[in-house]
Amino acid sequence: MRRVSKITAACAVTAALALTATACGESSTESASSDKGEMKIGMAYDVGGRGDNSFNDSAARGLDKAKSEFGAETKELTAKTGETPADREQRLESLAEGGYNPVIAVGFAYKDAVDKIAAKYPKVNFGLVDSVATAKNVDSIVFTEEQGSYLAGVAAALKSKDGQVGFIGGVDLPLIKKFAAGFQQGVLDTNPKAKVQIQYLSTGSDLSGFGSPDKGAYAAKGMLDKGADVIFAAAGGSGAGSIEAVAGKKGAWSIGVDSDQALDPALAKYKDTIMTSVVKNVDGGVYDLIKSVKDGKPLTGTQAYSLAKGGVSLTTTGDHLKDIQPQLDEAKKKIVDGTVKVKTTT
Repeated sequence: MRRVSKITAACAVTAALALTATACGESSTESASSDKGEMKIGMAYDVGGRGDNSFNDSAARGLDKAKSEFGAETKELTAKTGETPADREQRLESLAEGGYNPVIAVGFAYKDAVDKIAAKYPKVNFGLVDSVATAKNVDSIVFTEEQGSYLAGVAAALKSKDGQVGFIGGVDLPLIKKFAAGFQQGVLDTNPKAKVQIQYLSTGSDLSGFGSPDKGAYAAKGMLDKGADVIFAAAGGSGAGSIEAVAGKKGAWSIGVDSDQALDPALAKYKDTIMTSVVKNVDGGVYDLIKSVKDGKPLTGTQAYSLAKGGVSLTTTGDHLKDIQPQLDEAKKKIVDGTVKVKTTT
């Protein structure tokens, strides 16, 4: 197996420290402003938390924008691997009890906890990213991940030398399968003779697949050895390992996820091999909710951020897509006008 470099080791250590520090639900980051009645925003991250170079960091950008714009006080808590549903409930309740409003839960794993705690605190506005809540005082922030992933599949098929590509999912769950399904469909619609390798790093309630760069690197290495020259990882912090492994293979491309990973300081050295990233604008959804609460008209119900609405997209950092942009534009047009229906399961 290719040696894992310092950046992957650092990512793994960072994730481990983040999880250890929050083992009992403590705050991973807390900004305590003065007692002048400022808006107080609570954020409950999924495993990996701020600094995962991916999904949680996208949510953090929305929080940071709102904090700066509204002069808000914020408190951030992070989930740990292997915690119980009661741990998530306690985390949300501690924020609600602390006077934070809105309280935003980042990740589908918070759904049951949000439903329970939001019902208990009807005067507090809650946000839930990546799942749909039943409580009336919740803004459910969801995305058409499959649509952005379809475009990534088109790009992968056009850039691959022999049609051998791979998909690495953090955890074998319906949400991540949306990424896999869209990617596979985009690849095969573009090149019916292509082969798509699909692998998940963990299954079921084991969410470690989102925070294990070493597992991401190992999976990517296996795909490269089998001939893949484009690998898309939708695996949270584990994706950093995949990106590193791909960078070590001449002529291979990686595709990032959730954030523009070519711009991430921790991954900057690999930017020349990051073809693009499938961006979910979680920051936009988080900011929209916070602003609505600030304006006194809190969003509730389901807000779906689609390709047509700019909720998902492909990044163009490095101009690696320049030669295939017309084909990508055509594929996007077909999705938006309904000519192409993108699958959500493989």
